[in-house]
Amino acid sequence: MSDTLIRYQAATLAAFQQVRHGETRLGQMLLYADVALPLAEALIKAKQQGCLYVLLGVPEDIGPRANLGQGGAELGWQAFIRKFINLQQNEFLDGSQILLLGELNCADLQQQSQSADLTTLRKLCAEIDLRLEPLLLAIFNTGLTPIVIGGGHNNSLPLLSALAKSQQQAVNCINLDPHADFRLLEGRHSGNGFSYAKAQGHLDKYLVMGLHELKNSASSLEQIKQAGVDVFSYQQLFVRQQAPWPELLKLWLNQHDPQQVFGIELDTDAITGMPVSAYNSCGVSVQQAEHFVYVLASQTQSRYLHLAEAAPAQHPAGLAAGMNDAGQILTALVCAFLFGKAQL
Repeated sequence: MSDTLIRYQAATLAAFQQVRHGETRLGQMLLYADVALPLAEALIKAKQQGCLYVLLGVPEDIGPRANLGQGGAELGWQAFIRKFINLQQNEFLDGSQILLLGELNCADLQQQSQSADLTTLRKLCAEIDLRLEPLLLAIFNTGLTPIVIGGGHNNSLPLLSALAKSQQQAVNCINLDPHADFRLLEGRHSGNGFSYAKAQGHLDKYLVMGLHELKNSASSLEQIKQAGVDVFSYQQLFVRQQAPWPELLKLWLNQHDPQQVFGIELDTDAITGMPVSAYNSCGVSVQQAEHFVYVLASQTQSRYLHLAEAAPAQHPAGLAAGMNDAGQILTALVCAFLFGKAQL
């Protein structure tokens, strides 16, 4: 397992850390895993030191390209971490509760994917599943809460699989996304993480919030209906405004077993103007996305946050603007999660 994880240390990010006299940055307070210990023991030690949350990056864009989408999602994690470590450490956010674990080691897969055909891309995506799931299972088994950033929405499968195995039962999931990502089991890609999770018995109740009624085919809509997937569409919530969405989220949770845990999924292409593999000019605002995360994080049964599909290179103004905007928005969403958890 050790060779599938690049563990960070304080020196890893020193070049990106802004230091100012009289101020303490969040990056100066984060915990790092003990490199001398096996991962499971290092996680236990971090928990004993007061750690509650684990930051893990997945620098890949194989999943989106295997779904015939555009690349660039491998830079989402890098954009986030450069912004996050330079936040202020103060009364509102405590970095000493956060373990900056590092990133999945998938550079070899990225390299292989550069000239790969579709079949090979989907095989490489399945390899990412195999590398990522054991890391996540170790985190869940330690009782820590992972925050996973970067890569495509294909990484929902190893997250749900690891959580279900840790719980020894199928788990629930709520996903803010214009698409259900419930496509056919045709080989792994970013569009079928949830259908694979359902087929493998890891996913029980699944709610898609913000699904766009005209960006999903009739056959896809019929498929998710037959699978029992619940939907609050973008048009219901924000165009026709048939009901206030925070109350709908709480109502959905109350209708199901309050003891059953769930994951929080957010495909960042749900956000208007976000640099992503599928750029969206008609989505939710950053503030609405933050509140979505906050509301769900404040529920005791929420067990992880997954922010997928940010692709800084797809920003209309270029990579530098994309790194800035993606970094700021991903950081805001992670903070919303931590603020919600702090309410508990």
